[in-house]
Amino acid sequence: MIWDMVIGLEIHVELATESKMFCRCSARYFGSAPNTHTCPVCLALPGALPVPNEKAIEYTAKIGLAFESEIPTISKFDRKNYFYPDLPKGYQISQFDLPVAVGGAIEVGERKVKLNRVHLEEDTGKLMHAGGETLIDFNRSGVPLVEIVSEPDMTTAEEARAYAQKVQQTVRYLGVSDADMEKGSLRVDANISLKPEGSETLGTKVEIKNLNSFRSLFRAIEHERDRQRTALEKGEKIVQETRGWDEALGKTVSQRSKEEAHDYRYFPEPDLLPLGLDPNKIDELKSTLPELGGAKLARFCSEYQLSEYDAEILARDVTLADYFEEAVRVGSDHEVSAKQIANEIINRKVDIAEVLPAALIESIISGRKTLTLGEGELEKVIAEVLIDNEGAVADFKKGKENALMFLVGQVMRKFPEKIDATTLKEKIERELNKTA
Repeated sequence: MIWDMVIGLEIHVELATESKMFCRCSARYFGSAPNTHTCPVCLALPGALPVPNEKAIEYTAKIGLAFESEIPTISKFDRKNYFYPDLPKGYQISQFDLPVAVGGAIEVGERKVKLNRVHLEEDTGKLMHAGGETLIDFNRSGVPLVEIVSEPDMTTAEEARAYAQKVQQTVRYLGVSDADMEKGSLRVDANISLKPEGSETLGTKVEIKNLNSFRSLFRAIEHERDRQRTALEKGEKIVQETRGWDEALGKTVSQRSKEEAHDYRYFPEPDLLPLGLDPNKIDELKSTLPELGGAKLARFCSEYQLSEYDAEILARDVTLADYFEEAVRVGSDHEVSAKQIANEIINRKVDIAEVLPAALIESIISGRKTLTLGEGELEKVIAEVLIDNEGAVADFKKGKENALMFLVGQVMRKFPEKIDATTLKEKIERELNKTA
């Protein structure tokens, strides 16, 4: 039998606020000594009451707006009841039926993955296992955490990875989180099920918790698909459960049976009033949204005549995109093209933290001067290389970028003087385009 895989993701994003969700403790806990960012509220001491963080609510609304979600005028917090050592209150303040943002979609290639909700909650503490003992660090407890919940709209591990990367890129563009998976400020839970090809009825869902890299996300989904398919073809039933990903073993492992919403006994948080979200404030937040990654990529292609491949690399990270545009601004005074700059950044893997845009432009200009010393001789070498490598020329005209780099290497081997590779690449490309 042929099986269709159905994937939904729950992505948890720690917000980059100064203080925690319901108290004044610093939310910048990473690298601090254990239990040094705590107070009676986030330790759940008797009588301590929560006060909501307005900036965290605004950040959550901005995430929703970036994904075209609806921002209802009324939202509220709820108690999600469960017992676990890293949850000092015995419940988590979260959102159930009235989240900050509802619906929306995220474009992944040709597909629009629909969103169910974007809601706000508090993070838990962190368990650390050592020497047969379990220790708890409550520094993370109470940090504002946004959960972005998709509909089960994805069908491959590739789509799921691209979706998660799009979420990471967007929250970074918004400036609401560093979304660093190594630090745990972006974590992914994947819900996976299989159903007979073409069936409208979804299969039994298995959740894989706390995937902390895009590689792990991809591998875990692929493995879980194979595990479920093997079980179904043996006539076994899939158990609804929570599983973990063992990176070393390369497989998912059972952790516990999966709780349904009613098992959490959600009810409105009695210590917090409902939130009234002013439509004028929502409009104000919407007006402050920056140009996001997809729009920037399209603009880089049209405004700077970059290939989609180059534009995607430069727009992937907002810091790199800003660096590129600043270099273009500086380079315009020296007749250095945007394409030259893009080539230099990408091909030379420029460390933008160390090389200022002005220094980058100067290096391109210096390379151009070096190249002009033997211009006539270089033209002859290029012509000879193009004649001697008809196969590579044909490959380039078919769109194979590697063929161009091969030709650059051939010229550099034959030409006696030092040549700037980026400038040489552009020169060869111009010659090839003349004969296209």
